[in-house]
Amino acid sequence: MDRLDDGTPYYAPLGRLLEDGDRVCCHLCGSWFLSVASHLRVHGWTKADYVAAFGLELGNPLSGEATRKRRSAALTARLAVEPTLRDALAAARTRSRTGELTAAAASAARGRPHPAQRRAKTLANLARISPEARASGARRYAEDRLRELARQVAHRFGFEDFAAYVAARLSDGRSLAAISREAGQHKDWLSRHVAALAPTSIRPHASDARLRPVAVRHGFADPAAYLRARHVGEHRSVAAIAAETGVTRGTILTALRHHGISPMPHATKRHQAADRDRAVARGLGFDSLAAYVAAGRAQGHTWKRLAADSGLPETTLRRHARVSSATPAPNGPGSSGRTHPATRP
Repeated sequence: MDRLDDGTPYYAPLGRLLEDGDRVCCHLCGSWFLSVASHLRVHGWTKADYVAAFGLELGNPLSGEATRKRRSAALTARLAVEPTLRDALAAARTRSRTGELTAAAASAARGRPHPAQRRAKTLANLARISPEARASGARRYAEDRLRELARQVAHRFGFEDFAAYVAARLSDGRSLAAISREAGQHKDWLSRHVAALAPTSIRPHASDARLRPVAVRHGFADPAAYLRARHVGEHRSVAAIAAETGVTRGTILTALRHHGISPMPHATKRHQAADRDRAVARGLGFDSLAAYVAAGRAQGHTWKRLAADSGLPETTLRRHARVSSATPAPNGPGSSGRTHPATRP
């Protein structure tokens, strides 16, 4: 038996309403009822106090399946004969469909911790969403917010749309940085988003003209979003992005700088080199290239001969020799006992 912070004992886990068929368990006494809601008056508790204390959602009916079905059937029968109830239900559905109900619920819950039951449901729902779908949803949300912000800026200065606003300011001799500041944003805001928000206002950058078809084909609104997702989000190298888009590395670097994205070093080439080294070592009968080098040097082979046998540069083999110097000698304790391929019969 556990206790709440005020010392009240409880007999069911927090954040859950235990069900056994048509009955549910009361947290306060551990007894089972068709409806805990109607039983609470025995303890002198209200439903609001009960759900708050035990981490349940306010909309939880606190009843078993049979009771819920019976109440649902009764409500359906009332809807057929009570116009007031039908009107209220229609109004509620309208608020739900337009998002007004969701916004009101979010506003009412702001600043308050979610009940444990709601947190568990949210985490379970999020776990069922793939990372790709979550990233796509986040991207769509960001694009919607960007378009709404642009619409508000255009209307604030008396323009029909954002493209007309940008075109008018550019014709007055304003720079993109000046327009961004007038809109109340960072000076680089418009240069990053002008291709998506006002593509007809200025001539597109040469790199964007090449990358835009590829970005759209992969589900991105513009080259900036594509480059940010690939280079920053997915840690793809400049060379990998260039291969995917069919342009040169220089074009990708120019596009990154144009959109304010700093090129970052990635470990792709190092990983590829490590995979190549492991494949060569296994082909020669060793677990690692360091073991191959150690065995060959122990048998007196020159670096040139090792390079010829493995097909790798001497510098690569020497680098692995420095690694193997800290490992046990070949054919010693912990070694594989293999013979170097050059000395096998």
